[in-house]
Amino acid sequence: MREPSLGAWQVGGGGSPLLQWTLLSAAATMRLNQNTLLLGKKVVLVPYTSEHVPRYHEWMKSEELQRLTASEPLSLEQEYAMQRSWREDADKCTFIVLDAEKWQAQPGTTEESCMVGDVNLFLTDLEDPTLGEIEVMIAEPSFRGKGLGTEAVLMMLSYGVTRLDLTKFEAKIGQGNEPSIRMFQKLHFEQVAVSSVFQEVTLRLTISESEHEWLLEQTSHVEEKPYRDGSAEPC
Repeated sequence: MREPSLGAWQVGGGGSPLLQWTLLSAAATMRLNQNTLLLGKKVVLVPYTSEHVPRYHEWMKSEELQRLTASEPLSLEQEYAMQRSWREDADKCTFIVLDAEKWQAQPGTTEESCMVGDVNLFLTDLEDPTLGEIEVMIAEPSFRGKGLGTEAVLMMLSYGVTRLDLTKFEAKIGQGNEPSIRMFQKLHFEQVAVSSVFQEVTLRLTISESEHEWLLEQTSHVEEKPYRDGSAEPC
């Protein structure tokens, strides 16, 4: 996970009633997924809880992942504090990506042992609450290039459209991350900007009626189930 620009959300106790209502509404919306599990063919998406922090912390010791996600290394204590912050923050929706095959094949296995990455949505544009920035990370090298990231993104796009009323998505990707750029382009994202300062490209997807139908087709197999802090059982 990385932090996009959050300046618009750093508001004090003042401000207009409309702005305060927008922040409260977003807070309620972005906590919507805390009891949600999404079951796909290759991946299972679950809320980011304290159970997942040790494995996540190990991932983020990787210089490669730090570079790809524009992240700084944190201590384990800082990582736990970050998880709590992400759970409550008004502008983030995060799912941990689990390997569905392992999660379903071994009843009683811990989610931590099935973790392969994460997928996130950020709502940082107060002027356009229908726009979400999406990112995905498949942290386990042995699971890359196998379609897990693609399915995780499709499931998150569908969740954003059906549960969060989003109609536009942006992905900001490092210029050197060609596999990720190609993946988003295959999912109908189009390049709209290049930043030489941040060395990243911005891709965008607008959910038209035809795109909505396509997205529903791509995710028709996904099941939404209740989740309670790691106690959801495989089918």
